[in-house]
Amino acid sequence: MKRRTVLSMEQALSLPYATLRFAQLGWRVIRIESTPTGEGLPGDPNRYIGGRVADDDRRSYFIAPNVGKEAIALNLKDPKGQEILRRLIKDLDVDVFCCNTVPKRYKQLGIDYESLAAVKPDLIWAGISAMGPEYPEAPGYDPVIQAMAGYMELTGPADGPPTLSGVPLIDLKAGDEVYANVMMALLERAETGKGSRIDVSMLQAAASWLITTLPLLDFDCDPSEITRCGNEHRKFIPTNVYPTSDGFIYMAIGSDVQWRRLTEIPWFAPVANPVRATNEGRVRERVAIHRDMAAVTRQHTTAEIAADFHKATIPHAPIHDIPAVRDMEAVARSLTRTRTPDGREVRMQPMAVNLPGATMELGFPAKYGEHTQAVLGEAGYSAVDCASLRDTGIIAG
Repeated sequence: MKRRTVLSMEQALSLPYATLRFAQLGWRVIRIESTPTGEGLPGDPNRYIGGRVADDDRRSYFIAPNVGKEAIALNLKDPKGQEILRRLIKDLDVDVFCCNTVPKRYKQLGIDYESLAAVKPDLIWAGISAMGPEYPEAPGYDPVIQAMAGYMELTGPADGPPTLSGVPLIDLKAGDEVYANVMMALLERAETGKGSRIDVSMLQAAASWLITTLPLLDFDCDPSEITRCGNEHRKFIPTNVYPTSDGFIYMAIGSDVQWRRLTEIPWFAPVANPVRATNEGRVRERVAIHRDMAAVTRQHTTAEIAADFHKATIPHAPIHDIPAVRDMEAVARSLTRTRTPDGREVRMQPMAVNLPGATMELGFPAKYGEHTQAVLGEAGYSAVDCASLRDTGIIAG
């Protein structure tokens, strides 16, 4: 795969996650952060979130999404900064430009598609925003979009409050959409020679995942089908978390065949009756089934139940904590890694898919503005030029 160059004006998580996927492919990713304004700490606020790892601007929450990238600091509020951006795109032969600021700032900062495509017509431009360019002032924060897109309405106990997901699903979904659509745009460019613009709306991306609930509105669904139901599945019964004598186990029955296999296990035989032989019947008796299942599972250990489920080919899993997930062989062998400046290994999440030639160990995240002078040097700026630009607040680092 050809090594591409990505220039990304990024912060927070959604776009850094997208460009991380490019870095994992061995592509060159250069992240742009703003120059100091005198208000707050410089650059991406996420630099300062979590425990100190290497120094003050590379803390624990910032590390994983930003490994393998270079970092420059550029004042795009100033026309001179915008001129530098255009020169970088041309002289570094940038393939992809990305940003995740509110759309009303695109033209103000000179990062709009039209301005940058005028410099490099085959440029692929990708932007993430809360609701797309039609809503130019809407800020895009994962928890806010989880609430707006109905995710919180669908998450949590039926008798409890709306609840956030434990994973920033919408940030990551938006990042994956940038990744996928950039790949499609590169394919299109290879065939036509033309660049393209990609606008990812976090709200629309999130709503695209409502495939099991939103269409039910036109089927006169029961209100219970489109609201919280705890750990149950709304359609397949019994699918739930059940208490055991020493913890919990998750079990999923996805067919009548699996139900028969379940109730052939001696412990679970009393849970069966003629009505429950079909999923339609089990839906009618869902409350009683969950009560009867829990009465059985409480009498046995998680390991005992798991052993019987394994023999009967019943989908199940213990409820792992995060250390246990990292230690699973299927995960541990695919973990990506980085090393702190003092040589300590840091294990991180695996790639989504193992790919030949992908980079499993990536360089530690750059300090704020660490590569500014080196990157500008590639575009013909001398050390004297950079010193002048630094003195006038156009660059930093």
